[in-house]
Amino acid sequence: MATFTFTMPDIGEGIAEAEIVAWHKAVGDRVEEDEEFVDMMTDKATVPLESPVTGTITQIAGEEGEMVSIGAMLVVIEVEGEVPEDIAEQVEGDSPAPAPAPAASDAPAPKDEDVTRRIETENPDASDADDARAADPKPADLPAPTPAPAPTSHAKVLASPAVRKRAKELGVDLGDVKPAEDGRVRHGDLDSFLSYSGGYAPAGRAREDEQRKVIGMRRRIAENMAASKRNIPHFSYVEEVDVTDLEVLRGQLNSNRGDRPKLTMLPLLIAAICKTVPDFPMINARYDDEGGVVTRHGAVHLGMAAQTDAGLMVPVIRDAQSRNLWQLAKEIVRLAEAARDGKATSEELQGGTLTVTSLGPLGGVATTPVINRPEVAIIGPNRIIERPMYVADGQGGERIEKRKLMNISISCDHRVVDGYDAASFVQALKQLLEAPALLLVD
Repeated sequence: MATFTFTMPDIGEGIAEAEIVAWHKAVGDRVEEDEEFVDMMTDKATVPLESPVTGTITQIAGEEGEMVSIGAMLVVIEVEGEVPEDIAEQVEGDSPAPAPAPAASDAPAPKDEDVTRRIETENPDASDADDARAADPKPADLPAPTPAPAPTSHAKVLASPAVRKRAKELGVDLGDVKPAEDGRVRHGDLDSFLSYSGGYAPAGRAREDEQRKVIGMRRRIAENMAASKRNIPHFSYVEEVDVTDLEVLRGQLNSNRGDRPKLTMLPLLIAAICKTVPDFPMINARYDDEGGVVTRHGAVHLGMAAQTDAGLMVPVIRDAQSRNLWQLAKEIVRLAEAARDGKATSEELQGGTLTVTSLGPLGGVATTPVINRPEVAIIGPNRIIERPMYVADGQGGERIEKRKLMNISISCDHRVVDGYDAASFVQALKQLLEAPALLLVD
């Protein structure tokens, strides 16, 4: 029997090492040729790696969260069948048998949600992988595992392993939970269900404490946010905008959209930002604080904060100023799906000059978003609410009308942007949003 040592490949220019963020296989598991067995993260993106051979994994480089240098051993595989010619020189044939795989009790324990995250995207039943592995034969000196519970009639519900685990602990059948979007149950959907069903846990039962290692995307987010707050003197400014007419325009455009994507508020806001930015170049900028240089960009490469199961990601809409409303809507959908599916490329996740972050209907009254360093500003639209307000009656007086109002927040780097500049920018943006016909004028 031959063994194959899979070394850490060079997965990005200038990358010296990568972080293990999710093992899809453990020591003792069989892996097929071209099957993904691990996710590795660089400073720029998460990259799934595939096995070039079929066999059994006998050794792995380390646990999730650990770093592996380029060229270092990542896994050792006991090869089955013929070896592809292009890697034959890397296989040890007719060599002494490799050390036996560690006993199940010594094998690295599968992690929680990251282990089956990518698999579940393709297969809703993948979250049952841990149960299936638990049913594998164990050495005679180990106690037999507890049989996995029989699947419910809702086994096809899409949800991350973490959501499934939480629902199981709470005694909630995920088939009873209505997802807010794309048919996938998330923590927010579970919270909403629980709030209507009388509580977050069965009576007399408290949830167990759990510890999770901060790795992968969550660690990157933590590091970036800490660096942003540590290095950037933030200030925020909030203004109220009457979007009644903008919503009318949006409805009219959607009623005649044909096969084009449905317009949300976001493309309209981005279009307004792109029209306003040329008069406020200090907003669309990046600050190299080590070199002491501010670059005011002519093009608007607009970052779009997107929530994913792995955490917050910011794909970038390139040259947003050159796209019309429908093109913006299409690109927003494409990038959001790529981010959620873990398929956004490193190029799509870097190079932004200004960021918009929106919580949609959860937007709240006002937000104070954290700047996406090295950018110098971030804009956050908030929830649209209806309330009465005074409006001119056209005869020199006023009358009360029900209007749709939305607050817009902006956080800026006070080293680069003055408070007056930020307020002036938002006021100009407000005027454009309240006279939306101007968005359609070149």
